[in-house]
Amino acid sequence: MSRIDIKREHGKNLDAAQQIADNIAADLAEKFHIEYGWDGDELVFSRTGVSGSIQVDDSVIHIQAQLGFFLSYLRPAIEKEINRYLEEHFD
Repeated sequence: MSRIDIKREHGKNLDAAQQIADNIAADLAEKFHIEYGWDGDELVFSRTGVSGSIQVDDSVIHIQAQLGFFLSYLRPAIEKEINRYLEEHFD
């Protein structure tokens, strides 16, 4: 099993940061065929072989994911896509 754990500080208000998190999940859903939804202030996502969450507060976005054996080879591509998106929307 492979784990993704990315934290990034941001200067957005909570609503804007949550909208960006939602957009990240939508982008990943399209590219990697995941399902996602909000559970309170936490966005959770999953598909066969992967599950995780995006937690957003007033200053930090925290993305965690567990990749199963067969999807662990996608880890570099997923991390690259997440970091690209965060750089575009939080820097």
